Amino acid sequence: MVLWVFGYGSLVWNFGFEYDEKVIGYIKNYKRVFDLACIDHRGTPEHPARTCTLEYDEGAICWGAAYCIRGGPEKERAAMEYLERRECEYDSKTIVEFFKEEDSEQPAVTEMLVFTSTPDKESNRYYLGPAPLEEMAWQIATAHGPCGNNRDYIFLLEKALFNIGHEDDMIIELANEVRKYIATDFVKSERRLTGSSSALNAHMSSPLKMMPLQEAVATDS
Repeated sequence: MVLWVFGYGSLVWNFGFEYDEKVIGYIKNYKRVFDLACIDHRGTPEHPARTCTLEYDEGAICWGAAYCIRGGPEKERAAMEYLERRECEYDSKTIVEFFKEEDSEQPAVTEMLVFTSTPDKESNRYYLGPAPLEEMAWQIATAHGPCGNNRDYIFLLEKALFNIGHEDDMIIELANEVRKYIATDFVKSERRLTGSSSALNAHMSSPLKMMPLQEAVATDS
């Protein structure tokens, strides 16, 4: 048996299970959105983190990493048990076609499993829905949980997509808005402590230089 799983969030950089092959590529007609709550990894029930899920969007493409698990039912079952625990906020499993960069017409894999979420607050208690950019940035900048800060998640995702050569404009925009919020909050803290904002001067040349991208610290989605 062969199991293929597509990672578009933290699975891109932090897979956490045994696999036999990793392939960079994309799926069609889906885009990343930060519309899903995380209440046990990088957030809490009182202050949920925002993590990404997929939203159907005709004509869109979503780049990520595909993992192949070979070796029979035991190995496949072990991978699925791990993924179902990890991806517990995702209430759906969707089968999609997976494409590699060199061939946009013929799928490299015709049955690729991807964890998705139902965009309905009534049937999916983890679904937050869309929000203005500034509101999402504030939530991401301030949420934290047992596995770390929500801000680390988006910075690590931004870095992972850069590393595979396929950055996501939405992720970059949201990450930069988070950096602005962190910088503003830092200025306020410095002014309260010292009456001066000079400590931040070195950070203000570019939003991309405000906060260093950090290494993976948790196994959340």
